[in-house]
Amino acid sequence: MESLIPVLNAIDTFMWGPPLITLLVGTGIFLTVRLHLLQVFRLPLALKLIFRAQNKGEGDVSSFKALCVALAATIGTGNIVGVATAVKVGGPGAIFWMWMAAFFGMATKYSEGLLAIKYRSVDEKGEIAGGPMFYIRNGMGEKWKPLATFFALACIGVAFFGIGTFPQVNAIVDSVELSFGFPKAATDAILTFFIAAITIGGLQSIARVASKIIPFMALFYVAICIGLIVVYIDQLPAAIALILEDAFTGQAAVGGFAGSTIMMAMQNGIARGVFSNESGLGSAPIAAAAAKTKWPAEQGLISMTGTFIDTIIICTMTGLALVLTGVWQGDAAGAAMTNSAFMATYGSIGGSLLTLSLVLFAFTTILGWNYYGERACIYLFGTKGVLPYRLIFIVLVASGAFLKLEAIWILADIVNGLMAIPNLIALIALSGVIVAETKKYMDYRSQSQKADKNQFV
Repeated sequence: MESLIPVLNAIDTFMWGPPLITLLVGTGIFLTVRLHLLQVFRLPLALKLIFRAQNKGEGDVSSFKALCVALAATIGTGNIVGVATAVKVGGPGAIFWMWMAAFFGMATKYSEGLLAIKYRSVDEKGEIAGGPMFYIRNGMGEKWKPLATFFALACIGVAFFGIGTFPQVNAIVDSVELSFGFPKAATDAILTFFIAAITIGGLQSIARVASKIIPFMALFYVAICIGLIVVYIDQLPAAIALILEDAFTGQAAVGGFAGSTIMMAMQNGIARGVFSNESGLGSAPIAAAAAKTKWPAEQGLISMTGTFIDTIIICTMTGLALVLTGVWQGDAAGAAMTNSAFMATYGSIGGSLLTLSLVLFAFTTILGWNYYGERACIYLFGTKGVLPYRLIFIVLVASGAFLKLEAIWILADIVNGLMAIPNLIALIALSGVIVAETKKYMDYRSQSQKADKNQFV
């Protein structure tokens, strides 16, 4: 296995280099143009719909719970570790390119959510099934079924060996041991018990837990980050100026940094932004498909807020913490760098606050990806594949604390990228459907508003 590492590294570097990043961002730009900057002009409506969606159509969970399941998988260690990695390698300018990836990614995420509702189906148990495998097959036609199968296999691969298990489990057991001295084996046993108890209950159980944990953990992390920003409030204008300047010059405004090129800032910012918000990867529409709505565009708008919350809000908070405290210039990297920022502000309790955030972020990511992999499994093997899938997933979570094979991490990275390719092909091919459904929904809203006004005339 170790002898494969150089080969896997080469594939990984190529895949997450210019080709895939160009396809991801290019698709976002293409959809942004076709949708006439919908992520700007319709963002207020999208944020309002999170809590005011009618939830009158067919579906298994409310639009809010569907969003929470998607956010459970999306808001993870990437918001803490990924941002630190991007800033370490690409400089503060990487934060700006993370914003750019999120801006265009919002149009991508909107399109994914819309197509998820438009082409969703019902499985053998009468539960809603949807996602890229369905809008590839049902939207593009049966001749594209191999592409849908390819996506589903890649999705299970990511759930088993990528974002869904090992990185999250390792992040939890390592941070708990470091901060509280709790043995890794004990943490892993407790984690496995809770994951098993929740995931055996299926979507309803995952959605119920996610809808309670996600708002709390997001608000908690944003609150402690705002506290840090307030401490350094006088340096905030200079920090923002540094982010913008470094994005276009590739040179740090503060001395002591080895320097980075504009391409490094761009590549790391975009790649880590995509890793964090998953726009274009095709994961979120699997959760979006279960929402109770009869309007595909309505769920598309709600899905779009996931990228806004994940990157524009939460990743920005981490990025500002790193730049304001100056820890990005130090020797620490990854979670240790973010930990240094919090400890510089809050003292020893800062490490505990970050550990709690990291544990919650990683825990919910495991739950979300368990659901994604399960839906892909049902698509491939029917409902008879659910129990074997869940058992394998639980075993992998249990063993995650003890597996540290470098080849597994690289392979996970590659499989993650493989998910995006069929999904992006489908988004481009079905862009006409996306535009038509958007127009239909906006016309409906316009007519409803006119009717409401006429009632009071």
